[in-house]
Amino acid sequence: MRLSIIIPVRNEAANIVATLAPLQARRGELELIMVDGGSSDDTAALATPLVDHLISAAAGRANQMNAGAAIAQGQWLLFLHADTQLPTNFLDLLPTAHPASQWGRFDVRLSPSSPMLHVVAWMMNWRSRLTGVCTGDQAIFVRRALFEQLGGYAPIPLMEDIELSKRLRKISPPLCLRPPLTTSSRRWQTHGTLRTIALMWQLRLRYWLGADPRDLARPYSAPRRQL
Repeated sequence: MRLSIIIPVRNEAANIVATLAPLQARRGELELIMVDGGSSDDTAALATPLVDHLISAAAGRANQMNAGAAIAQGQWLLFLHADTQLPTNFLDLLPTAHPASQWGRFDVRLSPSSPMLHVVAWMMNWRSRLTGVCTGDQAIFVRRALFEQLGGYAPIPLMEDIELSKRLRKISPPLCLRPPLTTSSRRWQTHGTLRTIALMWQLRLRYWLGADPRDLARPYSAPRRQL
């Protein structure tokens, strides 16, 4: 099996079918693993016929993604948010043609969009190219052997994607794929674009200055999407 897609979810009944349906045509070429963090809605029932494995784990993206990776059979792991759709030709873009690549991510497009959110997406994409730090919204993919070698995601409630990126970039720069995936802009729409930008930059700055991710998770919990 070339690729395992791992999707951490909690109460994503409104989005999960839209995420999984486009992947069905490639089911024989990949493995779909959904990790439920305690949904109280119909997420599991809706997803069951659309995935290869549905498992449960304690809530928290890092914990859920590690649980999915532990049962994955693919040579590559791709971690996908439940409100995100991959580009149509995503499987053809992954690094068989780039044998030196160890990990990477996709450009992101926010939907619904606006002029301000278009700028937000552009900044996310170029920031990761310049820094080698990628976020979960960009669907991080990594060779399974390397992920296991590094011990997976750190067991922290926030910034797990940035923390993993910092370790991965010491081994190789990310492969930054330009064809964009589409991810929901609900976080920015619900809590305001400027407010969300300010909060995210504040949290990242505090993290880079050494703040404990457990402390950062508290101010993030209100605006955070439902995993």
